[in-house]
Amino acid sequence: MSKTAFVFPGQGAQAVGMGKDIYDAYNQSRAVFEQADEALDFSLSNIIFEGPEETLKQTANTQPALLTVSVAMLEALAERGLKADYVAGHSLGEYSALVAAGVLSFEDAVRTVRARGQFMEQAVPSGQGAMAAVLGAERETLAALCAAVTTEGSAVELANVNCPGQIVVSGTAAGVQAIVERGKEEAGAKRVIPLEVSGPFHSSLMKPAAVNLESVLAGIQMQDAAIPVVANVTARTVTAANEIRGLLVEQVYSPVLWEDSILYLIEQGVDTFVEIGSGTVLAGLIKKIDKNVRVISVNSSSALEAL
Repeated sequence: MSKTAFVFPGQGAQAVGMGKDIYDAYNQSRAVFEQADEALDFSLSNIIFEGPEETLKQTANTQPALLTVSVAMLEALAERGLKADYVAGHSLGEYSALVAAGVLSFEDAVRTVRARGQFMEQAVPSGQGAMAAVLGAERETLAALCAAVTTEGSAVELANVNCPGQIVVSGTAAGVQAIVERGKEEAGAKRVIPLEVSGPFHSSLMKPAAVNLESVLAGIQMQDAAIPVVANVTARTVTAANEIRGLLVEQVYSPVLWEDSILYLIEQGVDTFVEIGSGTVLAGLIKKIDKNVRVISVNSSSALEAL
């Protein structure tokens, strides 16, 4: 039995102008952009379609923008009767997955991720935290190096386990710098690339953001999932609303287990992944995890029609 998973991208997939063609082509997609503007009380659509890039790149704008584009594309897919057996999203993308699974209303989701972005930007003063992509290192070896650097006094942790040979680390500026300097020699990395981000996401330094997010989520209505959602924190399915609420709080300061999530979905019989939203980041990662699965990126009206 062939199974399908819908997967949704997170921060880093944004581009000025994303979603404009589906806004123009489908009424139900346009309605999503209009709902976002109304829910947030400013023109998010304008920032998405016209930029400038610097404004779109601000975490508090990027997060609701990517969610809006994914849900707008999802609405156009749903109109054509396409359904998934499972859903998952990368970091912020988990909120798009929760909208797809009927856990959150879109309006609640877009307001929540706007707040989540603000909390994440505020959690650590600018310049004190950092992130870097580590290419070619084994997970266990890199985790051991992070633990050693942390013990020496500069916290750094695994943040995103994306696919074999691609792991992102996050932590204090000094901790991440130590991985940049020592990653090749002590963890067998081929390259370590500092990332342009506004904070040390998915590290324990984000706990203040998690506390603030918890109070926002406490006031939001959630339903049990109609489609099983694979959570970033556990790489396992979750359907109970209360459990999902707790995992969303944990997710802010825990590693995104993307490789594990995709392997788990493949074990459940998923052989087709449909990436819904801006870009093709997830398609690239999934192909590196298992080149035999089918991956389709729905990131434009032409891609949607082709599907």
